[in-house]
Amino acid sequence: MRIVLDTNILVRANIKARGPARDLLLHIAYGDHVLITSPFLLRELERALPYPRLQKLWGLSSRDIQEQVQFVEKISELVHPVMEEPVVLKDPKDDPVVYAAICGKAEALCTLDRDFLEPEVVAFCRLRGVSILNDVELLQRLMLLR
Repeated sequence: MRIVLDTNILVRANIKARGPARDLLLHIAYGDHVLITSPFLLRELERALPYPRLQKLWGLSSRDIQEQVQFVEKISELVHPVMEEPVVLKDPKDDPVVYAAICGKAEALCTLDRDFLEPEVVAFCRLRGVSILNDVELLQRLMLLR
């Protein structure tokens, strides 16, 4: 399966984290699936990991952050999407994530961001073969594909 993980999932999948997002990332990395990412997603990950509230949770060092970003980049197929019409009307800053999924021919976009669940976003993605799932839903689906 070809998959895009939104930044909120990638952050929760960091090297010190435990839980479904981390399990999902490792399942993709060491399985038969393809992680699709973009320069936008990698920049967002690098920007988000040092946030104070996240540091409070995981205490990631600069080295931890760099290793996480490099790991994601290493296991990913990098795409350079072209932005077309606006899709996520409630938060247009999310459009690059949708277009990464489309450009990368992803079958799943994994996110915890509720803006992606708006009917027009779901319909736009569905017409292009992309399902929007959270980390638990996607992990369950991948386990069924074994």
